[in-house]
Amino acid sequence: MFDKLDSVAARYEEINHRLMEPDVVNDQKKYTDLMKEYKRLTPIVEKYQEYQKAKQGYQDALELLEEGDRELRELAQEEYDLNRERMETAARELKILLLPSDPNDDKNVIVEIRGGAGGEEAALFANSLFRMYTMYADSLGWNWEVLNANETELGGYKEISFSINGENAYSRLKFESGVHRVQRVPETETQGRIHTSTVTVAVLPEAEEVELEIDPKDLQIDVFRSSGAGGQHVNKTSSAIRVTHLPTGMVVECQDERSQYKNKDKALKVLRSRLLDIKVREQNDKIATERKLQVGTGDRSERIRTYNYPQGRMTDHRIGLTLYKLDSILNGDLAELLDALITFDQAEKLQASAED
Repeated sequence: MFDKLDSVAARYEEINHRLMEPDVVNDQKKYTDLMKEYKRLTPIVEKYQEYQKAKQGYQDALELLEEGDRELRELAQEEYDLNRERMETAARELKILLLPSDPNDDKNVIVEIRGGAGGEEAALFANSLFRMYTMYADSLGWNWEVLNANETELGGYKEISFSINGENAYSRLKFESGVHRVQRVPETETQGRIHTSTVTVAVLPEAEEVELEIDPKDLQIDVFRSSGAGGQHVNKTSSAIRVTHLPTGMVVECQDERSQYKNKDKALKVLRSRLLDIKVREQNDKIATERKLQVGTGDRSERIRTYNYPQGRMTDHRIGLTLYKLDSILNGDLAELLDALITFDQAEKLQASAED
């Protein structure tokens, strides 16, 4: 591990010098790529420096323990114990930092939420999840934008897609993909019976144009009139766009904007991200044939979580985590849940790495 860390530190210094070279400064793509790598390596190098400082303190204390007088040995013992603990902690954290990183972790995301079993109640819960994710984004200062929405008469969503732009958004939200189950008494239920409904969430890394080019000949683009639950602009103009990707049969609709061009841009953004997601999941499937991890498989049909309103609890079935603070979670307080998912995934990867 330490040979690898020495190589990382050397590469870090090399990038640091290259970022000041005129040919790099004047080449925007080269500069951006190097800055991304520099930013990715920074926490590793900083933690390695922390380890080296603790190691030096440990060695200095060890010398005093072997050679110093009694009073010095007591002080040296404290330094010895403290720096040994710091070394062990830094070494554990370095193992995690050196795990293979997901190349999409620093990307923005597109979230697609669809009502499943449960009709109108599922559509209303789709709205609750949309609110939950956007409130979480707001709490971090991230930006979000609705790309397309199919609203119901009661204010739910048959489906809604939206983008979230923020630092490492995909790394924080990628484990949200799957089936979310809700258990609650609907407002329309007169006898107080608890209903179970489901909503499907897909979190896609946002693909850039240069990253995934689409041949215009592979696209069929249709224009139609917007439809929805109501509103003064519905069915007035033919501004809605339907894009069909002929090789895969994938269809994306966008009718949120009044402009055809804006709707087309948004639809293509979603299409590129869906196609990139297919590539990512194919790669994950190859890994899963060798070792199937419990988190992050990308299986859209997997029931990952239950939200139980009568008991005020949320249970994530993949990691066996139950939290009795449903109201706060639905108001965007996702940090504890997402941290637990990320930690579990890291532990699985560490175990897999040790077995290899």
